[in-house]
Amino acid sequence: MNKLKLMVNTQILARGITDKKVINALLKIKRELFVRDSFKNQAYDDNPLPIGSDQTISQPYIVALMTELLALNSNDKVLEIGTGSGYQTAILAEIADKVFSVEKISELAVSAQQRLKELGYTNVEVKEGNGYNGWAEKGPFDAIIVTAAAPYLPEALIRQLKEGGRLVIPIGDYSQELMLYIWRSKKLEGKSIIPVRFVPLV
Repeated sequence: MNKLKLMVNTQILARGITDKKVINALLKIKRELFVRDSFKNQAYDDNPLPIGSDQTISQPYIVALMTELLALNSNDKVLEIGTGSGYQTAILAEIADKVFSVEKISELAVSAQQRLKELGYTNVEVKEGNGYNGWAEKGPFDAIIVTAAAPYLPEALIRQLKEGGRLVIPIGDYSQELMLYIWRSKKLEGKSIIPVRFVPLV
């Protein structure tokens, strides 16, 4: 069994991820393409890895969990805050119709955009910008995912959610909770999922 299949079997399926779209996306995308050369031998390990600029690529299970919580379908338009290496972006792009991703750090935005283009993703747009502002001109969105921890839920992101839209975000400073919010009848319903540890949203 290769490292990718082993990762999915032991880290994803064994921990209760059941969404077939998420599992198929994880099986298709080689995580080694999204990490630095010096970490390629650790690409399928059960932990986050540094990608430069004090940022990380998330643990595979967390990528799978957050994607599953979004409950995506093939018609969805997704906003991602924190492109990073583009790994989570690629997972989203395998499932959703369009992915708009905002990255604060210029060199990460440029390298992720180039990497995703080389891999053939034509349904992704990346821009450098402040994630707290979202990407209003591309909204509203069916789903929003934030891949860094915010001390509070940014108001702009709430305004960019469609009715029935889902938002997944780690909230907190040192102590963080992964939160799922759903916009229903002009009201935001929140649910805590698990404690997590993410780099801060800058």
